[in-house]
Amino acid sequence: MTRIGIACDGGRSRVISGDVLARRAMESAGITRPDLIFAFCSGKNGPDAFFRGIRQVAGADVPIVGGSAIGVISNDFLSYGDPVAEVAVLESDLITFRLASAGEVDSNEKEASRKVAAALAQRPQDRLLLVFYDSIKVPPEDGSPPIMNSSTPLIEGIGEVLVDAVPVIGAGLMGDYDFNRTFQFCGSSTGSQSLVGLMLGGDFSVYHRITHGCTPLDGIYHRVTKVSGPLLYEIDGRPIVEMINELFDSEEWQEERPLDFLTIGINCGERYERYRENQYVNRLILGVIPDRSGVMMFESDLRCGDEIQFMVRDAGRMVESARDNSRLLVDRIEKDGKIPLLALYIDCAGRAGNYSNTSVEEAGEVQKVLGERGIPLFGFYSGVELAPLQGRTRGLDWTGVLTILARDP
Repeated sequence: MTRIGIACDGGRSRVISGDVLARRAMESAGITRPDLIFAFCSGKNGPDAFFRGIRQVAGADVPIVGGSAIGVISNDFLSYGDPVAEVAVLESDLITFRLASAGEVDSNEKEASRKVAAALAQRPQDRLLLVFYDSIKVPPEDGSPPIMNSSTPLIEGIGEVLVDAVPVIGAGLMGDYDFNRTFQFCGSSTGSQSLVGLMLGGDFSVYHRITHGCTPLDGIYHRVTKVSGPLLYEIDGRPIVEMINELFDSEEWQEERPLDFLTIGINCGERYERYRENQYVNRLILGVIPDRSGVMMFESDLRCGDEIQFMVRDAGRMVESARDNSRLLVDRIEKDGKIPLLALYIDCAGRAGNYSNTSVEEAGEVQKVLGERGIPLFGFYSGVELAPLQGRTRGLDWTGVLTILARDP
């Protein structure tokens, strides 16, 4: 038997109580023996008090995993106002789990992930590794964009230890749109600059689908010619700031943090093949650096010689993609004859309606599809999304990652 109880709350200028939400979540599913709790809350909700409140209700031995989130999502709730919070309580005889965490992600992402992976040595019954980490390395200051913890070395560290790894899905956490410091719920404690790994095992199958909705601006490939970590200076031997000025025919974009319209795309499929969004990784541009010599990227994985394309953040296509990919995923589960247990939706905060200027919420499309099939849903708005794409786990920007666990009849 597997039960999941979910409770969300949001309100103006008040602290949301962890004990109230935990109690509501447990009562909603008739849970008396919680095994695992997922909890997320925004920046203004005190993490330590929220964590303690959940523990008072659930008990001292129940692991609590999660942390900062700009907003939260369930079957009947969606909000990215501040404060906002969510508690999802799991009770299951089918799903097992092991938990590990490490600190000092801001010092060495790869070493932190190697420690977590080593503590989660793979077993035959393992099916899915969930990974949560703090996105913000250094908050913005003195006009400079924020510096992010990079998912690339983090993923590499996991892969070096768990060579035959199960799928890795997760998120870099953020608590607000101002890129302030984040926090983690690490099982038995709260922390910052942390990485948490949760290995799920049991007799169930994992289904996932990635959605973004970005499209190539003009289909032209460019080559990175000067880059240093997350700082991108030149493309095709030209200053990238100059190139973007020409694209917009303006310098006004330089005041945006991050850019609203334009991303950098990497095609992981065949060159000049028909465009397929599930073959592209998109990189958000956090903003121009103070001396205007380059831009700060959300990730630091670009290298000299890499081919990129300018991509347009298409709000209409984003909503359509969320709806279509959700339907394709649940149809696949139904075709395989499986019974869905629960769904997790990790959604980039930049896709929220108020931020992307859409009349409808793309996460609302996910809610509708899962609601029609009666699949319990919990989710949150993140900074970075992690998921397998084209055969390996990658850090993703401006994406939604829908994961569903399903069992045999």
